[in-house]
Amino acid sequence: MAKNVMQVFSGSANPDLAKRVCSYLGIDLGRAEFSRFPDGEIDVKVHDDVRGCDVFLIQPTAPPVNEHLMELLVLIDCVRRASAERITAVIPYFGYARQDRKAEGRVPITAKLVANLITTAGADRVLAVDLHAPQIQGFFDIPVDHLHAAKVLLSHFKKLDIPNLVVVSPDVGGIKMARAYAKRLGAELAIVDKRRSGPKDVEAVHVIGDVDGRNAILVDDMISTGTSVTEAARTLRERGARKVYLCATHAVLCADALEKIRRASPDATVVTDSIPLGAKAESGLFTVRSIDTLIGEAIRRIHRSESVSVLFN
Repeated sequence: MAKNVMQVFSGSANPDLAKRVCSYLGIDLGRAEFSRFPDGEIDVKVHDDVRGCDVFLIQPTAPPVNEHLMELLVLIDCVRRASAERITAVIPYFGYARQDRKAEGRVPITAKLVANLITTAGADRVLAVDLHAPQIQGFFDIPVDHLHAAKVLLSHFKKLDIPNLVVVSPDVGGIKMARAYAKRLGAELAIVDKRRSGPKDVEAVHVIGDVDGRNAILVDDMISTGTSVTEAARTLRERGARKVYLCATHAVLCADALEKIRRASPDATVVTDSIPLGAKAESGLFTVRSIDTLIGEAIRRIHRSESVSVLFN
């Protein structure tokens, strides 16, 4: 018979977030040890008894993506073989999500592959935040709870009470998210039409909507190389925007993203702690809002078999 005890463990990708989640839940973070064999293989040992427990494993697949993904898979296998009653993979940032379809011939659908790996490792369900493509939920053959960080980020901008506001999507694909922000902030909506000439090369071409003399919030799910949002910010200023704020859930910040943001000189860049910024937080470029309460409440509701849908709004 299940002990109905909740246990939360963290991989090495974002232990600080896991500790804050446990603080919200009023429990101690489970003890797990991560090490490497001499050839670099990952070794995991869980020091707490998980037999019959409801186990939640917090691990974003943040850079280095492959290391943290493999660590998650090994951790899932570890608690499964230790007879955990149920295992939920809590993935604040789901990597490989951009490879969600075959945009051309002879390319993989890696998001589906990763979903298969997580399921095969032994996860019973997944809790994710702002997937790059919502249809990735359907790649899993196990339940997926898809949370949105909008509630956390919106509360920040509501406190700022920015006048004459317009919410801007940096591309056509982000219209749904931008519209949701605009509706809740009582703002207008605009869209930047961009052309992508390569994986890293983006050119902002047109702005659909009125941004002249307005204060703009550029909303996206992630800032990876920073090209899309910084090109969009430049275009908005050229079109007469007074202030430009960048807003994103996942601060992936690859390559020279920091330098691009610095050159773009946004009035603020607001992100969540789904991915730890580390030393990048010291740049002074970012305002970080925590999703610990969002994830913590979702974990509590899943453990109690209560509805999580109220958190999707």
